[in-house]
Amino acid sequence: MIIPALNEAETLPAVLRGLRDATPELDVLVVDDGSTDATADTARAGGADVAVLPFNLGIGGALRTGFRYAVRHEYDAAVQLDADGQHDPTQIPHLLAALDQADFVIGSRFGGDTSYEVGRTRRGAMRLLEFSVRMLSGRTFSDTSSGFRAFNRPVLEYFARSYPSEYMESVEALMAATYEGFRIAEVPVEMHQRAGGTPSTMHLKLAYHYVRLLVTLTARASRRRSSSTRADAPKPEPVGSQP
Repeated sequence: MIIPALNEAETLPAVLRGLRDATPELDVLVVDDGSTDATADTARAGGADVAVLPFNLGIGGALRTGFRYAVRHEYDAAVQLDADGQHDPTQIPHLLAALDQADFVIGSRFGGDTSYEVGRTRRGAMRLLEFSVRMLSGRTFSDTSSGFRAFNRPVLEYFARSYPSEYMESVEALMAATYEGFRIAEVPVEMHQRAGGTPSTMHLKLAYHYVRLLVTLTARASRRRSSSTRADAPKPEPVGSQP
């Protein structure tokens, strides 16, 4: 279990209790991403292993740390879970079960038995991302930015080397895994509203990140198409070859 955390001392106790109750057999790593509160001490008190980053790297850097930890300690699979109480630990077995037929599993907020509340502006931006991913990759996902995910060993090794570092990295990672040919599946899961802490970005900053992400995804797709075109181009005949 990989939990990136920035100033989540308020919510971590309940999250870790929920994990102990629902999945006591799973190991838990909290990656303290340069917190200024008692996140690391709270995680240790809750029974988790803790990796403390000396300064804030952002969620992408924290997750790459977690993936490297999982690879180094020879785990065959891992689940990514938020520290803010949104992700329901009772849903973890559904994600792990789906790894029998996939390499990378997304827990989707949409399609479960209860509705997940999303503001109109944010929902519109999420739909734009879903449309963009479909146009660029040919795949349809209902929740491209979900942070509730499971990965098998090959994906852990891949992300330990190359997980993107910018905000909203979850969508970039999804596209990268798609292009790498990993089998990706979605399963509907129940999620809660944020229990505490502070969202990592808001309003105009969020709009900036959506625009940056769309530009990044388009550039990545263009480079991939260009590489494919060069690879498919006919090779020149060797000098002096006979017809």
